[in-house]
Amino acid sequence: MGLKQVQLVVRGRVQGVFFRASTQREAKRLGLTGWVKNRSDGSVEVLAEGEEDELKELIAWANRGPSAARVERVDVRWRGFSGDFFDFRITD
Repeated sequence: MGLKQVQLVVRGRVQGVFFRASTQREAKRLGLTGWVKNRSDGSVEVLAEGEEDELKELIAWANRGPSAARVERVDVRWRGFSGDFFDFRITD
């Protein structure tokens, strides 16, 4: 399907519930690169790159999140692959 990049903004009860660590674990499991961070508005932002099918799996996972999270909405923006990332990190 090809390499792509996706940006997600996950809204709801997603900070303080291990969302970033869980996202990192899921992204690594799927072989994706990029980062995840908390935003000042209480949401979590994800930028991930990899095969489109695996990115779609990450999006589906983000709509559920870890068990303590309550995801209300996930905004998705597809972008072109950059190749700038070598792993998947939690950033500030």
